Amino acid sequence: MRLKGKTAIVSGGARDLGRAVSVKLASEGANVIINYFDNESDAETTLNLVQKAGGNGIIVQGDMTKVSDVKNLLIKGVEAFGNEVHVLVNVVGGIFGRKKITEQDEEWYNLLMDTNFKSCWLLTKEVVPYLISGSSIINFSSLAARDGGGPGASLYATSKGAVTTFTRSMAKELGPDGIRVNSIAPGTIATSFHDRFNTPENRERMIQGVYPLRREGDAGDIADLVAFLASDDSDYITGTCIDINGGMFFS
Repeated sequence: MRLKGKTAIVSGGARDLGRAVSVKLASEGANVIINYFDNESDAETTLNLVQKAGGNGIIVQGDMTKVSDVKNLLIKGVEAFGNEVHVLVNVVGGIFGRKKITEQDEEWYNLLMDTNFKSCWLLTKEVVPYLISGSSIINFSSLAARDGGGPGASLYATSKGAVTTFTRSMAKELGPDGIRVNSIAPGTIATSFHDRFNTPENRERMIQGVYPLRREGDAGDIADLVAFLASDDSDYITGTCIDINGGMFFS
C-alpha cells in the first residue's frame, strides 16, 4: 500500500500496459483516474479489475492530444478525488504502421508526433498545477528511442526520443518543487501492440537471437516498475530513462 490515499492519472489506462499500470497502482492504494480514447468496454473491464484489486477509480473518455479533453479529464478527476494529483503516468502512444520516409506525409507525421509526444506534453502541462511536493510523473518512452526503431518506424522512434528528452527537461524544471519525473523504455512486451505491428517470425527472431533472457516481458513487469517510480521508494531518482527489455543488446 505504498500509494495509499494518493491520486493517480493513467492516460491510455484502459488496456494492455495501461491496464496493468492502473490495476497495480490501485493495488498499492491509489485512487486511479483511467483515461481511454474510444473503447468504453475495455475501460469498464479495467475499472472492474481496479475495484477487485481493492482500489477506487473512475474512467474518463478523451483524446489526450486535445486540450479540451485533457481539461475535462482533470475536472472529472477533481470531482471524484479532490484537487491534488500525486502520480501521472503518460502511457498514450502508438506506432500505427510502418512507412519508409518516402512513404510518409504530413498527416502521418502529425499522427505519430501528436499521439506519442504531444499527448505527453499537453497532459503534463495541464496537470502540473495539481501536483504537490513528492509527486511523480512517469512517461513511456521506448527501446526505439534508444536504437532508432525497426524498419519503417522512424517517426515512432523520433517521437519517443522526444519523450525521453522532455522527461529530462521536466526533471530539471519541476525538481525544485519536489516533483520527480522519469521515463521508462520497454522492449518487446507481450501485448496487442506487437500482435498488430510485428510478424510472428520477427518476434521469434528477436526473442531467440537478441534477448539474453530469451523471452518477452509481460505487462506486469512494466507495472511493477511504474509503481516503484510512483512511490517514495524511488524518492532520489529523477531525470532517468530506465530500460526494461530483458537485457536486449543495442545494435
